Amino acid sequence: MATAERTQTGRAGWAAGWALPAVAALVALAVLAPLLGRGFVLGYDMVFTPRLWLTPDALGLGSSLPRSVPVDAVVALTTVVVPGDIAQKAALAAALFGAVLGAGRLVPTEVTGAKIVAGLFYGWSAYVAERLFIGHWVLLLAYAALPWVALAALRLRHGTGRPARDLAALVLACVPAALTPTGGILAAGVALACAGRRRAAVVALLSAALNAPWWVPSLLHAGGGLSDPAGIAAFGARAENWGGPVVGVLGLGGVWNGDVVPGSRANPALPVLVLVVVAVGLWGMRAMALRWRTTAPIALGALGVLLAALPALPLGVDLLRWVIEVVPGAGLLRDSQKWVAWWALPLAVGVALAVERAGRLVLLGVAAFPVLVMPDLAWAGWGRLAAVDYPPDWDRVAAILAEDRRPGDVLALPLSAFRRFAWNEGRTQLDPAPRYLPRPVVIDDTLHVGGRPVAGEDARVAAIRADLPASPGRHGIGWVLVEHGTPGLVDPALLRRLEPVHTGPWLTLYRVPDHQEPTRPGPHPLPVLVADFAALALVGGALLWRVLPGGRLSPSRPGRSEE
Repeated sequence: MATAERTQTGRAGWAAGWALPAVAALVALAVLAPLLGRGFVLGYDMVFTPRLWLTPDALGLGSSLPRSVPVDAVVALTTVVVPGDIAQKAALAAALFGAVLGAGRLVPTEVTGAKIVAGLFYGWSAYVAERLFIGHWVLLLAYAALPWVALAALRLRHGTGRPARDLAALVLACVPAALTPTGGILAAGVALACAGRRRAAVVALLSAALNAPWWVPSLLHAGGGLSDPAGIAAFGARAENWGGPVVGVLGLGGVWNGDVVPGSRANPALPVLVLVVVAVGLWGMRAMALRWRTTAPIALGALGVLLAALPALPLGVDLLRWVIEVVPGAGLLRDSQKWVAWWALPLAVGVALAVERAGRLVLLGVAAFPVLVMPDLAWAGWGRLAAVDYPPDWDRVAAILAEDRRPGDVLALPLSAFRRFAWNEGRTQLDPAPRYLPRPVVIDDTLHVGGRPVAGEDARVAAIRADLPASPGRHGIGWVLVEHGTPGLVDPALLRRLEPVHTGPWLTLYRVPDHQEPTRPGPHPLPVLVADFAALALVGGALLWRVLPGGRLSPSRPGRSEE
C-alpha cells in the first residue's frame, strides 16, 4: 500500500512539474502554428532576411541612432549558420514559451494551477499581441526575459551563500533583454527592484556594462542622441475603447498604432473586466510583497503605468517634450506604452496569488480568462501574420553588390522607411534592403504617423534628401535601388543620370557614376568596440562561472571557500 501511494504521489509530482512547460508550449503553438513552415513573417518592424550582413550600422558605427544594436549584429552572426526564417521562428517561439514559463515559475507558491494562471496572464496578454503584430519581436524577447531576471535578482537578494554564481545567473538572464535599448532598460529596472539596495551598486554596474554596446554609440552620435519631440503625440499610448488610455495600459494594452490592436480589445465590457483584474491583482500583491519581502517590484510596476500613461495625463506631454529636447536618448520615452511591461509582472503574479487557494474549477476558469477575452491572438492573429518568400530579384541584387568590389553605399528609393509589396499581400513592413543587402543601405528615417511627420535622427539622410534629384554620389552613394510595387514616387531626372545594372519586376539597381568614397558620420570606432568587448567579456565570464564545476574560474584550493 505504501509503495502504491508513493508511486501515485510521484506520478502526481511529475505531472505537476510538466504542466506549466506544457501550457507554455501550447501557447507558443497556438499563436505560431500557421507560421511554422518555411518563409519569412514580415510586418511593420519585423523584417528577417535569409542572411543579415554585418554592416557598420549593426555595430552602432553608422550615421543612424543605434536602435537595433546589438541585436542586428547577433542576428548577422546567427544567420551565417542558420537560415534567417528559421532563426525568426525560433526567436518568436522562445519569446512566447519563455514568457509563460518564466512568469509561472516566478510565483512564490507550490500550487501548479496558480503558476499556470500567472503564465497565461503574462504570456497571453494585450502587450504580447500588440507588440507581435507591430513586429517588435526583440521587445518580446525582453518581455519574456523579465520573469527570469526577477527570479535571479530575488535569489541574489535573499542569498544562497554563492553571490558570485547568483550574479552570473542574473547577467545571463538579462542577455535577451539587452539586445535592444528598451529591453536593456526594462531588465535593469527589474533587476534593481528585485535585488535590493545592498546589491544595487553592483547590479547597476553590471547592467551598464551589459548595455554598453548601444548606449556608448548613442552618446557619441553626431546628433547628440536627441529625437524629434513631435513623436510624443504620435507614439503615446492610445485608447482602445471607452475606458480611455489609462485603463488601456492598466490592461497591458494601448499601443500607439491602432492598426495592430486585436479587434477583441474594442469589447465594451473590457474596461470593467480590466478594473476587476487590477483589483484582484492588487489584493494578491500583498501576499507577493510578504513572500518576497519587498514592495519594490510593485512600485516599479506603478512607475511603468505612469510612464505609459504620461502623454495622456495633464502636463505629461510638456514634461516629456522638455526631457526629450534636452536629454540624449530620451526619445526612448516616446513610445510610452512599452514601459507597461514593468506592470505586467506584478499584475500576473498578484492575480495568481489572489486565487491560489481557490478550487481547481476556479483556477481553470481564471487561467482561461485571458484567452477567452482575447481569442484573436491565436492562429497568428487569425491570419493577420503569414510566412512569405522574397522574390528572386532580392537574391540577384544582393549577389551583384557582393561581387562588385568598388566602394559605395546603397540609396533605397522611394524615400520611405516602410513598404507595401503585393508579394507580401500589401502588409506594411520595414524596408528589407538594409538587412538583405551586403552593403550599408540608406533609407529615409522620417516616419509618418496619422499624417504627421516625425523627423529622423540621421543627418546623412537629410543631406541626401536635400540634394535630390542631383547625383547622390557626393554623399558616398555608389548604388541606387528602386523598389517597385510599393507606394512612393522616384524622380525620373535622377534615374536618367544613373547606369542600370539589374532590372527586374520588383527591383531595379543602378550604378552611380563618379561617386565619392563613402564618409559615414558615425562615432569613433574605438570606444564602441571597447564597449562591445566589455559586454562580451561580461557575458562570457558569467557563462563560464555557471558551467564550470562549482562555479569556479580556477581550481579550488584546500582551505578556501567557493566565494
